[in-house]
Amino acid sequence: MNRQQERDWSLAVAALPDGVRLELGLADLSGAPFTAILALDRREARDLARALLAASGDAAERTFPRPSSTNGD
Repeated sequence: MNRQQERDWSLAVAALPDGVRLELGLADLSGAPFTAILALDRREARDLARALLAASGDAAERTFPRPSSTNGD
């Protein structure tokens, strides 16, 4: 897919000396734009990344279920 898609959210990430800064912008939250800014240390950033990865994996498994196995797996 090459064409640009419009989204109602944005994510910006910037390195900090001791971690990372995340800015999540929502174009319309209850009728107004909203930006959440998170300043995370390295451990917090890794924990967040692991949680997001786990959530995306869970969502993918629900979206694309595995075919039934004939081996009883």
